[in-house]
Amino acid sequence: MGKIDAPFAGIPSALHRGEQELPFVTFMDGLQLQLLQADVEKGLWVVRTRFSPGVTLPTHKHTGEVYALTLAGSWKYLEYPEINTAGSYLYEPAGSVHTLHVPASNTGITDVWFAIAGANLNLDEQGNVASVWDAQFLIDSYLSLCEQAGHPVPRVIGL
Repeated sequence: MGKIDAPFAGIPSALHRGEQELPFVTFMDGLQLQLLQADVEKGLWVVRTRFSPGVTLPTHKHTGEVYALTLAGSWKYLEYPEINTAGSYLYEPAGSVHTLHVPASNTGITDVWFAIAGANLNLDEQGNVASVWDAQFLIDSYLSLCEQAGHPVPRVIGL
């Protein structure tokens, strides 16, 4: 940690985590994630995801806003024509519903950073809520998956 000059003493400092400090864990087949930050009270969870070609996530509805930056590869929502490629930025308003899909034709990993407010309400074929992914769920899942993989307790920002 760097030295803070006297006029700035007591002011919150920036928090840094190197890529290797927060391990990627297998969240589900074809999806590895790294939980970067979580705040249950604010309903915020920030993840970096690595998708294998051909992965499709459950159709879901967002209760809050989502911000996404694609770092590598490509993906899309089955409900929309746009394709997110490296360097693409995507904003999703609260209430949006979609199905994330990574084309099987991709030749490598698709790497995406997401900041998510609220929850993903994962829907079944009839549109009923089948499961909920929110900040607390991601914290519990990530910590458990890290432990199962033999990683030390990660220093996720906000925990």
